[in-house]
Amino acid sequence: MSKKRVLISASMVAGVLGFGYVIATAKTKQDLETVSRVDLARYTGQWYEIARLPNGFQKKCADSVSANYTLRSDGSIKVVNRCRKASGAFTTATGKAKIVNKTTNAKLKVTFFWPFYGDYWILDLGPNYEYSVVGNRSRKYLWILSRTPQIDEGLYQRLLANMQRKGFDTTKMIRTVQSAAVVRSSER
Repeated sequence: MSKKRVLISASMVAGVLGFGYVIATAKTKQDLETVSRVDLARYTGQWYEIARLPNGFQKKCADSVSANYTLRSDGSIKVVNRCRKASGAFTTATGKAKIVNKTTNAKLKVTFFWPFYGDYWILDLGPNYEYSVVGNRSRKYLWILSRTPQIDEGLYQRLLANMQRKGFDTTKMIRTVQSAAVVRSSER
């Protein structure tokens, strides 16, 4: 075999291996493990946003961000998101979530503007459904939710570290102020 052929063959092998590495890296970037099982009846109810990655559709939310999920008779979930704007007025968005993976119930698609759906993947969940971490496979969206307006700082830091290991840029997380929720709970 000539020296030229050996060089061409070696560069072709390196190119193929490099291409395979790019495919493997791209696939790994897309892989995102969810929790193994979600009991939707336990998951529904009131959730408070603890933190989120910045996103365009929540840029008017100044504080007091919450979500309420209700099971519907057709198996989907009614989603009602609420936040207070800088003006002090509350705004509400109502949407619908459908279960994508019925084996685990951990992968859902949510829409607020039909026919556009976004991934809602449950990536972490407290043993008593006291907190939840939700994101999507592109790692562009991430929310930390809790049944209470605040969570323990140690837990928050552990959740951030876990999501960082999963490929999310947690340095951009915005902590949510829950002033209206705190006021409501102190009035009881």
